[in-house]
Amino acid sequence: MLKQIAIVSGKGGTGKTTLSASFSYLADSRVMADCDVDAPNLHIILKPEIKETQQYIGSKKAVLDQNKCTKCGICQETCRFEAIGFDGEKYFVKEYACEGCNACVMKCPTGALRLEDSLSGEYYSSQTEKGPMIHALLRPGEETTGGLIAEVRKKAVSVAHEEDIHLIIIDGAPGIGCPATSSITSTSYVVIVAEPTMSGLHDLKRIVKTVEHFRIPIGIVINKYDINEEQTRKIEKYCEENSLEILGKIPYDTMVKTATEQAKPVISYNCPSANEIKKIWNKVENKVMKG
Repeated sequence: MLKQIAIVSGKGGTGKTTLSASFSYLADSRVMADCDVDAPNLHIILKPEIKETQQYIGSKKAVLDQNKCTKCGICQETCRFEAIGFDGEKYFVKEYACEGCNACVMKCPTGALRLEDSLSGEYYSSQTEKGPMIHALLRPGEETTGGLIAEVRKKAVSVAHEEDIHLIIIDGAPGIGCPATSSITSTSYVVIVAEPTMSGLHDLKRIVKTVEHFRIPIGIVINKYDINEEQTRKIEKYCEENSLEILGKIPYDTMVKTATEQAKPVISYNCPSANEIKKIWNKVENKVMKG
């Protein structure tokens, strides 16, 4: 049976991708899916070789036919997103501002405007040293993140079936919005990375509540736990009170910075953080693959 593990966090910058990349190398066989399509960075560590590129058409944009335009300006007055510009001679559509709402099309008295499919991004089927990887990049200004993540996950499942791989590891989108929920729906297990900062517990509570809505088992990892042990104790208390398992506590380790600079997973090094991550992976693997 195909299993899917998502690694998420209540905000960006907690070490989620560091953990995901390490899991990728520790797993015997897996498909890797980078679902942070707005600002992907897992490829920097895994160095995938792109085998196939597919376009993602997730939105529509207004297109103006200059031959039909009478320069009446009604479209500009109608557009609440200020997506219609005028350069002194002609009106034009600002591609990145257009939301495809169709208001200008309906208001244009000469039918000079129409909606057309717009390229919102691309997703890629790639090969890494440790196996297949599916990743994507959303174009600037696009708001169809959830849809592109869905395509990444569908492609990951397809590749897993084709290559008889029974595990997908998902580097999820940060936060609690649509990108995050698209990253975790229908997964087998969710690993939440928290950090012991002033906002860390608040961020953790939000993402826990989000994951619990989908009734998916949760494990907590506290990253850099020793930079603020008082906050770490607060996180531990919250987890205990809410029956949340802490999978492990990763210490602050300068080798993580070194690994990032050298674009390698930190488990490639003999260091305290790598040793703890290996223990965490053993727990996750036993729960998901052997449980």
